[in-house]
Amino acid sequence: MVSAARTGTAGRATGIFNFRPDPPHVLGYEPTGRIVSTGEDVESVSEGDYVAIPFNFACGTCDRCRNGRENICDNLTGLGFVNEAPGAFAEEVHIPTADINAIPLPDGIDAETAAGCGRRFMTSFHAMAHRVPVGAGDDVVIHGCGGIGLSAVHIANALGADVIGVDLMDEKLDMAEELGAVATVNASEANDPAKEVVDITDGGADVSADALGIPTTCQNAVNSLRKGGTHVQIGLTTSDEAGMVPLPVDDFVAKEVDFKGSLGLQPSRYSEMLDMIESSKLDPTALVSETVDIHGVPDELAAMTEYNTVGIPVCNDFSS
Repeated sequence: MVSAARTGTAGRATGIFNFRPDPPHVLGYEPTGRIVSTGEDVESVSEGDYVAIPFNFACGTCDRCRNGRENICDNLTGLGFVNEAPGAFAEEVHIPTADINAIPLPDGIDAETAAGCGRRFMTSFHAMAHRVPVGAGDDVVIHGCGGIGLSAVHIANALGADVIGVDLMDEKLDMAEELGAVATVNASEANDPAKEVVDITDGGADVSADALGIPTTCQNAVNSLRKGGTHVQIGLTTSDEAGMVPLPVDDFVAKEVDFKGSLGLQPSRYSEMLDMIESSKLDPTALVSETVDIHGVPDELAAMTEYNTVGIPVCNDFSS
């Protein structure tokens, strides 16, 4: 058993995969912290270590975990979303199977930097670096420039892509440009945002991502692709869609378009992302819009529900 004292958390309190804990329940699922105690069988971390903690705990024994896909563990446990895993908006949080689920941070990465690597950033890293993967010179369009989308913009740019950001808010599009986007499209002003992207890229993007999870952004992202392109779905749908979004299936056939999903990041591959942070190729703090104490969390979560936040807010003070 491991408990980590909280020093940085980014989180959005929405149910995923039908996780519905019984109230009252502690939320918060993108933590970093310092180990304060370990169980007798834990070998990879020790008291005093700073660690990053994935939002989806892996069991370490199923076929997926044994084959390097622990991010889609058959026994996945959602931190902060199930009764048996109270979340990280607390002074301490339990990390089960810590040899897998507690990732030691290099000395050059502080806890608040790592908090910016929570679910949104690491899922975007897995999407761009592994699930596509993005290559140098690829045209990549990101539909929805919230925390996930801006993370994807930053990461795709670091991987050498020419990135286009699409959103309804100029403030988010301005941040996308600061993070490396070579062009942006305000979807509230464009008659056909997908056609705008096709025109900008002279035929369509090589890679598209929907970072929001609503029908409009998912469909626009798919329609932004050139023949042979790849769409990667990062954003989860809302309760209105309940996981179901209509898509132009005939175009998938005629254009040989690939559709892929992306969930989290395997703890065994965190080192790739952390190496890019240490070498300054990636900077999660560039996406941290503000830090708040525990009392400011409810307002931040409410703002996220309305898509009114820019970047990633981080809670770094858990004093009462």
